[in-house]
Amino acid sequence: MSVRVGVVTFPGSCDDRDALRAIELVGGEPAQLWHADDDLHAADAVIVPGGFSYGDYLRPGALAARSPVMRAIVRHAGDGGPVLGICNGFQVLTEAGLLPGVLRPNTGLRFRCHDVGLRVQRPSPWLPEREPGDLLEIPMKHHDGCYLADPATLAELDRYGQVLLRYEPNPNGSVAAIACVTSREGNVAGLMPHPEHAVDPLLGSADGRVLLAGLLGLARTPAAA
Repeated sequence: MSVRVGVVTFPGSCDDRDALRAIELVGGEPAQLWHADDDLHAADAVIVPGGFSYGDYLRPGALAARSPVMRAIVRHAGDGGPVLGICNGFQVLTEAGLLPGVLRPNTGLRFRCHDVGLRVQRPSPWLPEREPGDLLEIPMKHHDGCYLADPATLAELDRYGQVLLRYEPNPNGSVAAIACVTSREGNVAGLMPHPEHAVDPLLGSADGRVLLAGLLGLARTPAAA
């Protein structure tokens, strides 16, 4: 079954083309989605990519979360469809209320751009063939990637198994070294590191294929989330 994956382009997106190419490399059917279009054009899954949507005015992701395409993505997620937010896309999903927590400036207030270790926390359809304790290496590049949540939210994340990956070591001050979280239902996930930049061993790592394969798998069997 071919999986059609829509990748959103906002004004200021810079990783949408990389995501489209990465989906093609892992065997999906990439489809470009426009921020002003309230239609996913029959996409089975959606990637909200990295960049600086709307110039990060107000705060990263705040304006993009109110764009027409996000109305369609919220409906898609509500119907159980898989959604992956990467970097700025993670920020957009938290602003839209599809994921818990917020992303704030990194500890030290500096932009960080380098590979980072991500420790698998639990078995998940987002991480096919990976077990707790496995380590992925994926590049990150962000200024506002410090994940924060209040104690009650952190307790819920633990209770419902919503933390998929933790940084090792912690590069940005994220609370409890949290790197990737899902919605309570499990079909929406977000992380600051860029799996679409880790799909070819020639670039140093192909570990990003794990999450992208998970996205395709969830589109084929949504109940797995």
